[in-house]
Amino acid sequence: MLETVDLKKNLSKTAYAKQMPALQEKLRKLQYEAKEKGLAVTICLEGWDLGGKGHLIKKLTEKLDPRLFRIRPGSPPSPLEQRYHFLWRYQMALPNYGEMTLFDHSWYGRVLVERCDKLTRKKHWREGYQQINEFERWLTDDRQVLLKFWLHISKAEQKKRFRETLDDPLLRWKITKEYRRHHRQYNRWVDAVEEMLAKTDSPNAPWTVIEGNDLRWARVRFLRTIVNAVETELARRSASAADKTDSHSKPHPERPPMTKRAAARARSAEVAHA
Repeated sequence: MLETVDLKKNLSKTAYAKQMPALQEKLRKLQYEAKEKGLAVTICLEGWDLGGKGHLIKKLTEKLDPRLFRIRPGSPPSPLEQRYHFLWRYQMALPNYGEMTLFDHSWYGRVLVERCDKLTRKKHWREGYQQINEFERWLTDDRQVLLKFWLHISKAEQKKRFRETLDDPLLRWKITKEYRRHHRQYNRWVDAVEEMLAKTDSPNAPWTVIEGNDLRWARVRFLRTIVNAVETELARRSASAADKTDSHSKPHPERPPMTKRAAARARSAEVAHA
């Protein structure tokens, strides 16, 4: 799947300056409508190291009401969390109805980081695919909006961003030994990502692969996908509510006239009762 991603897609500064503010404002309004309708929105944001996830999150949150939005950064499980199923800590961080939560690294760490860094036995991370699918089915059956993004960049682009980050004294701290190792193991990660996309892409919880070599393109596509998904679900709920209102407001059909035989039976019943 990743081989077919067109990483040459880009957006001009002019087009970006026109589209980004409009999308941010649209999402800001949708946030309050989602609050009113009790719609929960969960976003899983995965991608390569230095892929630009921070840039996407910054643009997403610039105009949102922080009272209705949470970001859950990825981190190793605590000793307490290790005592429970790997999905438990994510279940505890799900958004309330009417709110939005973004997981910067999500439960997919089970089949990515834990797999590639050999932190979990093969048997366990393989079981993770089915467990994740069941978990996501539960969320979508509850009529929550679940969005899953993979921010994709090429190995050459990642190497370029590594060099640029190392040249910046304010950012070079980002390049850890883990980042360097993951870059060397790029092909191993590609295999893991491909299998993840294949085994957890479903009609109720599909993946969106974002072409990330051009950050302007990636930001706009990210926000537009969220806007479209929230708009679609809110419109569906409004239509469903309208149908229920119409069904209650329709007059009941008149009772058809009784036949002579039915009328005779009714009179006999009244006489017997008397």
